[in-house]
Amino acid sequence: MIRTKMSSLRKFIDIGANLTDPMFQGIYHGSQKHQPDLDKVLERSWNNDLSKIIITAGNIEESKKALELSRTDERLFSTVGCHPTRCNEFQESGDPEAYLELLSDLAVNNKDKIVAIGEMGLDYDRLQFCSKDVQKKYFEMQLSLCSTLKLPMFLHCRNASEDFIKILRKHKDTLTAICRARYRNIILDANRADFCSTYSSLKTEENLFAVTTIPSDRLMIETDCPWCEIRPTHASAKDIITNFPSVKKEKWQPDRMVKGRNEPCTIVQILEVLARIRDEEEEYLCNQIYKNTMKVFFPHEL
Repeated sequence: MIRTKMSSLRKFIDIGANLTDPMFQGIYHGSQKHQPDLDKVLERSWNNDLSKIIITAGNIEESKKALELSRTDERLFSTVGCHPTRCNEFQESGDPEAYLELLSDLAVNNKDKIVAIGEMGLDYDRLQFCSKDVQKKYFEMQLSLCSTLKLPMFLHCRNASEDFIKILRKHKDTLTAICRARYRNIILDANRADFCSTYSSLKTEENLFAVTTIPSDRLMIETDCPWCEIRPTHASAKDIITNFPSVKKEKWQPDRMVKGRNEPCTIVQILEVLARIRDEEEEYLCNQIYKNTMKVFFPHEL
């Protein structure tokens, strides 16, 4: 990969990286395939213009791990929250209010590292893990943290746009929102409600069209690693310029990505796709996205 002087001036912020996932410890489906290599993953990130990474948390345990990891590098930050598919944990804890208070305490006591509440929201594609009623109840309960802690929220929505938007509009006056939206109708509705939007799913032509409808001053990007890599079969694959050498996990090498495991360094591919489908200059778009992200998550640094 050839790095130009211009590209070295870029700054990326990955607003959604699942760095606590076992894959970054070399564990796949419970089986150790190679040595832990998160240090190598982060090294690749910093060497490819990442200036900050926000580690996404999905429950109490992950929130604690994400915070602990964020303490290892000044460029790492984290969220606290409970993913919709894990909201049964509120009830299983025996004291939902106490569970919520634990999330709140993490945020209150670690303001230098916790930059958002989430990942929370609704996921009706995976109701086998948590029912709609439970998801909605504890989505709304977590929203109270955003207004009291004055933090943006990091949201998840899959096949639940009607209830999702209804809940957000119900609380609109007291919330600062960042919608991690994967479907066009959610993005458009969220924009009408004056919410910021992020977009990580670039699989289909419909997805690509949806991205073109987001104003550039509301656009932020994430990799959602180790998931959501852009695959050759995706509609966006044709717009990628930068490629990273990779090997199968069984043939792991420290200076190579693992095939099928996404990393923060691939955020440059998202920029390349967005610039082409939106017909915008890469450097301008990169700078605008960076400014958007700083404004929402790191306003004190501006």
